[in-house]
Amino acid sequence: MYILTDNYLKFGIAVDPVEPEKILHVLEKEEIELKAVITTHHHLDHAGGNKRISEMVKNLSIYGGDERIESLTEKVCHSETIVIENLLIKCLHTPCHTSGHVCYFIAGDTSREPICFTGDTLFIGGCGRFFEGSAKDMLQSLDILSTLPSNTKFYCGHEYTLNNLKFALSVEPNNEATLQKLEVVEEKLKRNQPTVPSTIGEELKYNPFLRLDKNTVQLHTNEVTPEAVLAVLRKLKDNF
Repeated sequence: MYILTDNYLKFGIAVDPVEPEKILHVLEKEEIELKAVITTHHHLDHAGGNKRISEMVKNLSIYGGDERIESLTEKVCHSETIVIENLLIKCLHTPCHTSGHVCYFIAGDTSREPICFTGDTLFIGGCGRFFEGSAKDMLQSLDILSTLPSNTKFYCGHEYTLNNLKFALSVEPNNEATLQKLEVVEEKLKRNQPTVPSTIGEELKYNPFLRLDKNTVQLHTNEVTPEAVLAVLRKLKDNF
């Protein structure tokens, strides 16, 4: 979960606040008012705190793209822009992990990089499991995210980076960017530091699910067709 704050206007937005007490403790300490919740998908490890936080903060707007999201007040759709105080947040429908999964993109300006909250669609070095969609759905969703500005910092829903990079090396063993990233990640984890965020530009160098068009990714197939790539993507995820 994350908190996005404007320290000048003193407001905050909670992203997948599954532990509301922790969120509200931080905001109270910083004297920041919670204005809204944005939810990536309906799974309880992301949306399970919505009911509780809506009881703790009255008249709270809770955004999401799936009616199964607990305590949802505002349903969003693909490419819709929601306005919360002075922030413009673009909603990106990225189905596959769940059919109603939404990522949230905030464009940058001269003083800050663009950011995106990707939930369980895009991870550092990997992508989400296929629970409610097909390989085609996932590729289309990843294509949406991969075309965001390369300096977009993205914040994913879980710390799976180490295992993801080990998997990436199993299908692209000579990728120097992956080897270098793995060293950095191992050092961070030794110091108990998070590996999040990454950037879209970095992912294009080592995330195999964004590199299926590269000959260096060992797809284990003799056919280079869209159908074969989709089949291999599903097989890779099933064996992950």
